[in-house]
Order: sequence, then C-alpha cells, then structure tokens
Amino acid sequence: MSDWQSWAALVVFVGAYALIISEKVHRVAAALGGAGLMLAIGATDDKSAFYSEHSGVDWNVIFLLLGMMMIVGVLKKTGMFEYLAIWSVKRARARPFRVMTMLVVITAVASALLDNVTTVLLVAPVTLLVCERLGLPVAPFLIAEVLASNIGGMATLVGDPPNIIIASRAGLTFNDFLVHLAPLSALLLLVLIALCRWLFRRSFVYDEERAAEVMSLEEREAIRDPRLLVQGLAVLALVMAGFVLHPVLHYEPSVVALLGAGLLVAVSSVRTGDVFGEVEWPTLAFFAGLFVMIGGLIETGVIGQVSKALADAIGGNELGGSMLLLTASAALSGIVDNIPYVATMAPITSDLVESVGGSGDHVMWWALAVGADLGGNATAIGASANVVVLGIAERNRTPISFWQFTKYGLVVTFITVAIAAAYVWLRYFTLA
Repeated sequence: MSDWQSWAALVVFVGAYALIISEKVHRVAAALGGAGLMLAIGATDDKSAFYSEHSGVDWNVIFLLLGMMMIVGVLKKTGMFEYLAIWSVKRARARPFRVMTMLVVITAVASALLDNVTTVLLVAPVTLLVCERLGLPVAPFLIAEVLASNIGGMATLVGDPPNIIIASRAGLTFNDFLVHLAPLSALLLLVLIALCRWLFRRSFVYDEERAAEVMSLEEREAIRDPRLLVQGLAVLALVMAGFVLHPVLHYEPSVVALLGAGLLVAVSSVRTGDVFGEVEWPTLAFFAGLFVMIGGLIETGVIGQVSKALADAIGGNELGGSMLLLTASAALSGIVDNIPYVATMAPITSDLVESVGGSGDHVMWWALAVGADLGGNATAIGASANVVVLGIAERNRTPISFWQFTKYGLVVTFITVAIAAAYVWLRYFTLA
C-alpha cells in the first residue's frame, strides 16, 4: 500500500470515529459510510473485506450474534424473562443496589462460562423488565452489566473472543486461564461492585409502593407458553454445552449458535418472520462496517506500524514490556475493537516473548489478554458486548449515548487496569 492510502485510511477511520462519538450521525451510518470510503480509496478490497480471516469481516462474530439473537427472540415469547425479573427482584427484596449487585454477579459468572456477548443478550431483557417494574433508570444497570461481562469474560479461555485468539497462538489451555486470570477477575468484580455503589448512587431510589407491588407477584404466572419454554431451554442447554465442549467438538461458537437457532425454529411453532423481527440488524450492520474499517487500517499497515513501534519500545525488558503491553493494549482496545487488535498483536507478542526469552508463566501473553479485555470497557465501542447492549437499549427506546457509557467506562477501566498492573507485577516479578 502507498503512503497516501495509509494516511487516507487513518483519516477515514478517525473521521468515522469522531462522528460516532459526536452522535451527530447514527453510529451505523458512520460505520457503513467509513467502510464504503475504505473500499473507495483502495485501502481494502472486496476479497480482503469479505473473505480475509486477517483483515475482513469476522463472520464468526456476526453469525454468533445472529444465532443467539434468534434464540433469545424465541425465549422472549415464553415469559421467561418476566419470570427471572420478578424472581431476582424478590430475592433482592426490591432494593435497587442489591438488584444491581445480583445482576452484576450473575453476568460476570455467566460471562466466564459463556462468551460475554451471549451473556448480555440473555441478561439485558431481564434487566429492562426489572427496571420497568421498579421504576428505575435502565442505563446504569445495563452499563454495569456490560462492565461485569468484560471483567468476568477475562477469567476463562471461552469468556472473551480475544482469549481464544491468544490461547491458540500461545498454546494455552482452559486451566491456564483459570489459574492465572480467574483470581484477578474475581478481585476486579468486587472492585466493580464497590465502584457501582459510588458511580450510580443517584439511581438507587427505593420506591416502596412499586417494591410492594413486585413482591406480591407470583413469578410462575409470568410464563405464557410452557411448552415453548421447555423447547427453548432445551435448545439453549444444547448450545451452552456446545460452547463448553468446543475443545472436543471443534465447532466454532457461531456454528453452534446457528445450529441451535435453526433447531429451535424447526421444532417450535414460532413463525420465522417473528423470530427474524427480534434480530438487532442495525447492530450487525455496525459490526460489519467496523470490521471493514479496521481491516483497511490493517491492510494499509497502520495497525502494524503502531504495533511494531510498541515492540521497539519494549526491547528486552520483560517487566517494562509487560507493563507497556498491558497499558497500551487497554488504551488501544478502547478505540479499536479488541478482537482485531488482539489478532494483529498476537504474532508480534509471540516475537516479543522469543526476543526477551519469555518466562514459563507466559506473563506477556497474560498482559496482552488483561489489557485487551479490560480496555474493552473504556468506550461504548471497545468490545462486542458494549455495542450489543447499546443496540438493545436503543431498540427498547432507552438509548445510551456514547459519552454516557464512556464516562463510566473510563473510570472503571483506569482503576481496574491499575489494579491489574499491580497484580502482574506482584505475581510474576515480585513474588515469583
């Protein structure tokens, strides 16, 4: 690629990102417009944009979202989410902060077992109903759950897509992630709960009348279609088993989700048109546009140049390199979706490990994973789960703006990354 195309690609990306931040243009229009300009200036082409595993649209992400949106769409018709909403509120005695804590913990734990996008797709409808019943603002609860999903997803190999990329490149196992990152994830979850109590303190308004009304409800009466519920839960259980058994079955999560969605539509009486009507098509289009724009930066060498500059700055200092890799990954993952970022950084990190004679505990790989996973919380488009929840909120007429999310995300990211840096320093360099 020529220098002018590299600069042009950077201008297009920055311009589109500025439009997304300003919200003067809808984020889907900005992303698709930016993708079109990347193709127009030759920063990428149809083969790279649609077929390249390295710099094209990540169809595994797109079809994973599509399949899970279809399954959730069917489950919404059963009354299951109303049931869970009433159940969770009653267990928390209708106290807003207790409700948030319960939803945050459920989200984090589920995100460690599933991927974080699947988790927020399942938890968000419950949250919307809980807030409606208690007369609470939706945005703080959804934002807290997204932050929890990215923190919880860091704990395991399957919890966050970047972890899968890192595990494949570094030869790490499911148990490796549990031993090295699960303790940090648990610590940061406690920190997040404490931060939520402070950040969203004005949202915890207890309405005694509404609380009494919800406490008097019988959750079982919310189930509208028991047969469809059994069918939906059976398929969902199969899908979850498929996710967990990925090392054995070797089916990508996107394939498992699509098979599950197809099976559920086939065995149930729900009309196909109704199921597709529940899909967040604007969110899928936004992801596609974002992937093409980032692919343009990859094809023109912009991301590669940034990554190589990072490698040069690290040199042979493993401690300094780990700290720089962690903090730089956190900063860049807040701007560029962490999936393509990690895909670009993985081979560079591999070279860094070899050049510094990396220790057997894979510290530089853990630094990359922690930085990318936690950095995804920084902005509204830093991670896939963030974008999905913003789409759900907008669809339900409770939109969350870019800055509304980001002003909380930046605080949580700064504090969690600082604690993570201390954890890496203590565990791998001081106490090792």
